Amino acid sequence: IDYLHQRGVGVILDWVPSHFPIDEHGLGFFDGTHLYEHADSRQGYHPEWTSYIFNYGRKEVQSFLISNALFWLDRYHVDGLRVDAVASMIYLDYARNDGEWIPNKYGGRENIEAIEFLRRLNEAVYRYHPDVQTIAEESTAWPMVSRPSYLGGLGFGLKWDMGWMHDTLDYMQKDPVHRRFHQEKLTFRMLYAFHENFVLPLSHDEVVYGKGSLLDKMPGDDWQKFANLRAMLGYMYAQPAKKMLFMGGEFGQWREWSHDASLEWNLLQYSPHAGVHKWVEDLNRYYRGEPALYELDCDPAGFEWIDCGDAEGSVVSLIRKGKSTSTLVLVVCNFTPVPRQGYRVGAPRGGFWREVLNSDAGEYGGSGMGNHGGVDAAAEAHHGRPCSLALTLPPLAVLFFSS
Repeated sequence: IDYLHQRGVGVILDWVPSHFPIDEHGLGFFDGTHLYEHADSRQGYHPEWTSYIFNYGRKEVQSFLISNALFWLDRYHVDGLRVDAVASMIYLDYARNDGEWIPNKYGGRENIEAIEFLRRLNEAVYRYHPDVQTIAEESTAWPMVSRPSYLGGLGFGLKWDMGWMHDTLDYMQKDPVHRRFHQEKLTFRMLYAFHENFVLPLSHDEVVYGKGSLLDKMPGDDWQKFANLRAMLGYMYAQPAKKMLFMGGEFGQWREWSHDASLEWNLLQYSPHAGVHKWVEDLNRYYRGEPALYELDCDPAGFEWIDCGDAEGSVVSLIRKGKSTSTLVLVVCNFTPVPRQGYRVGAPRGGFWREVLNSDAGEYGGSGMGNHGGVDAAAEAHHGRPCSLALTLPPLAVLFFSS
């Protein structure tokens, strides 16, 4: 961790207080009694993962887990904790049928003791380490996961947006000719995008157990697969939220991930894979250097649709803003393999809009279509904006413009 920190790389630990192994060398039946887990299997055994569940109602167990979390932060200087399977903790009937779970004292299915534990955990972490993040992998619509406990929230800093992940992958796996019937997959998250402090997760869970790699999920021939992958990643970086990309996706690995094998680093000798790698590198550099892309990630003031209604063309356009509007970022996504000339997009102000990034550029493995470095805005109102840009939209591509 110290080696990574010296090179400017933070470390987030995957921390799992939701369950623990039933192996004899583990915590189960630790002293001859059910010390860490519930004695009743309806509360203490996880049927989906064949593991034990911590008894969060015991203060000693809460203290053990919170101390463990603080240990990693204190001694190893970890920069954050991603808390696994939060939904399995807060619902007593998670992965259980009727009669296989015990209601709480009010007759409900909420695990009151687990909720108290998560609030205490986050309060302790942020009290002693205010510069770290706790991140909830929580897959339901439980409210206020990333809101402070004093407001009734669970107190996490961030929450995975599983809905965005499912919708986006579902959309991108469709043949482009059918995407016009599924525009809502791109737009729906903006109805809830600022209810939580979200992370957009493309995690290991999406590239294992026969699901295929990100590249392999994409439709079309090989060129279109790479173009689709670059477009999807560009769209992710344009969205308001923090970003997460599992290893192998950054260069378009063909094979799904296996813990028994190395990543296919040898693929970087081939230009399409090297192009995806360069695209992700440039997206990261631009994201880190442009406040409009990150300052208001969790604030509705940082995002505006320009046009999300061109379902027939499978095109969306948007604006990202920072705390200062001295720089605005305008993003246009074309999710079809059809190039579009003179495509008019509304712009909030005049002047020259520089084309900062283009996923179809030759250096990324694209066809090289673009706007020759930028476009001058015309004093022609469009999409409810006072000015507009007449753009060339390359096939299956995302364009970033800056003003």
